[in-house]
Amino acid sequence: MSAPTLSKSKATPPSHGRPGSDRPDFAREEFVRSVRRNLSAHGFLIGAVLCFSFFSWYPMVREFILAFQKNENGKTTWAGWSNLTYIFNDPAFWQAWRNTLLFTGLALLLGFVVPFVVAVVLNEFRHGQGYLRLLVYLPVMLPPVASVLLFKYFYDPGYGLFNRILETFGLPAQQWLQDTDTAMLSVVIAATWMSMGGATLIYLAALQGIPGELYEAAELDGAGILRKIWHVTIPQTRLILSLMLLMQIIATMQVFTEPFLLTNGAGPEGSTTTVVYLIYQYAFNFNNYGSAAALGLVLLVLLAGFSAVYVRLSRGSED
Repeated sequence: MSAPTLSKSKATPPSHGRPGSDRPDFAREEFVRSVRRNLSAHGFLIGAVLCFSFFSWYPMVREFILAFQKNENGKTTWAGWSNLTYIFNDPAFWQAWRNTLLFTGLALLLGFVVPFVVAVVLNEFRHGQGYLRLLVYLPVMLPPVASVLLFKYFYDPGYGLFNRILETFGLPAQQWLQDTDTAMLSVVIAATWMSMGGATLIYLAALQGIPGELYEAAELDGAGILRKIWHVTIPQTRLILSLMLLMQIIATMQVFTEPFLLTNGAGPEGSTTTVVYLIYQYAFNFNNYGSAAALGLVLLVLLAGFSAVYVRLSRGSED
């Protein structure tokens, strides 16, 4: 018998990896699939960037250009530094800055301290904390205009709730929004009530992240409530406190809705005229868009500088 002959064809080695990866068109299909996936991702990203550019970056660039222009008889010409010179020589400019800084200072005393104290108190409750959080956050869910008009009713010198309370205790009624001494404080109280809910919940979340062992160690050392807050609570929430401080300063420096609705913007003898309201006056009452843009540019540069200093100090403290 003749010996069996061996086949001259070589055995095909088994394919490794994904099934079908030995096909010639596999690389092309994988490439097309990757392109489609990246196109959809970049499509969403480009849409977000375009919206942000149109509604945020373009107004800032347009404001910067408009600050050095003037419009007379429908013709736009370059004005150089004249718009900035005009606002710096306007007495209302300095009054608006004084009022804005006063509002910011009062808002920090109330709007920054009060939410933190409320959060500390809520953190001590072991039952019904969810309902209390809802109660504190409820003013934030109300429309800002409705909240301001509610406080305008409370401040009414004739039938307002606050004067009724004062009369109950035998105290004289106050001209809350009509008196130069109380107008700005009244605006600050309304603004604090409207916005304290969000800050309180942020502080409460930070407080609940503090390890309980730290408080137990402080109690063993004989620390009371105030000492535990000073030596444990504040150091452990320093990052959140500093961030909220920056955000509140930026927000209060741009206050507009509360004084505009409560005191018609200017208030008695201009006591509640803020920088943003002065921008509104320049643009829509005086049709001086160049000066309005120049004042907005000054506010932008000031807040940007303050934010840069804050970031620099924060990095220095972390190092």
